[in-house]
Amino acid sequence: MQVYRGLPRSISLAEGGCALTIGNFDGVHRGHQAMLALLTNEARHRGLRSCVLTFEPHPRDYFARRQGKPELAPARIATLRDKLGELERCGIDRVVVVRFDERVAAQPAQAFVDDMLVRGLGARYVLVGDDFRFGAGRSGNYAMLDEAGTRAGFDVARMMSYEVRGQRVSSSTVRQALAAGQMAQAAALLGRPYTISGHAIHGRKLGRELGFRTLNLRFPHERPAAMGVFVVRVHGLGPGPVPGVASLGRRPTVEDAGRVLLEVHCLHWPPGLASEDGYGRVLRVELLHKLHDERRYASLEALREGIARDVDDARNWWRAND
Repeated sequence: MQVYRGLPRSISLAEGGCALTIGNFDGVHRGHQAMLALLTNEARHRGLRSCVLTFEPHPRDYFARRQGKPELAPARIATLRDKLGELERCGIDRVVVVRFDERVAAQPAQAFVDDMLVRGLGARYVLVGDDFRFGAGRSGNYAMLDEAGTRAGFDVARMMSYEVRGQRVSSSTVRQALAAGQMAQAAALLGRPYTISGHAIHGRKLGRELGFRTLNLRFPHERPAAMGVFVVRVHGLGPGPVPGVASLGRRPTVEDAGRVLLEVHCLHWPPGLASEDGYGRVLRVELLHKLHDERRYASLEALREGIARDVDDARNWWRAND
């Protein structure tokens, strides 16, 4: 899969045309997956590349910052790395990641069609969701896009909502499940366990001082959709997955500096792997069961005791569910 940060000037993405869909795709949930399956099928039948046009930051992040109201920004389900990984798994040929800034926010709907879809990407088929809006002030809608496609020579299709057991699948419903710690429900909406991936980095080495070595992954957004302490499954340390327990949050007892980390403690270390060889690897961490919210402990000794209880609870969960 080819990934472009914006529309490159050195090559023409419009050459040969594409079958295109547009959206934020936070989480790449089962509704997104159904849309992407339809897109790739249409692309094959038409002899086109499948293409996703997405935005970073999320447009609602941009408007929340501009208004000075960060609480209006949606909690983030997936990092850009994980979103791109899921789009690749869905068989997408190209992803164009456009920086959502003042210029994009102010672009009229017709200019968006002309500049981005026609001249920039050579769209021949455009698939959107039933609630798709675009352009300055969200002035563009499906009907306007359909009319523009008739004039410009591309087909437009709309996919209605996707339901699982009578519930509409959306990024909002995934966020609600994750915020409530309903990891099985989130997995049903996503079609897979909720997963965070990234390079394992060194931290302050506090975990090993407390007797619980951790591998740390950065979550580069201020508001993750899930926070707390979880039973996890870790991929990337060896030939098979490793059970573990992890904390996702801001570490209120020792730091609370605003940055978000996923701190993973493996319940057993893979045989043959040196203790320092886990760092630098790209790990995939599946969050399977929430134990509790983040806690602020009164002392490091209290923190150590709390981690020990979490480890025991995680081992008990694995014994009951393995």
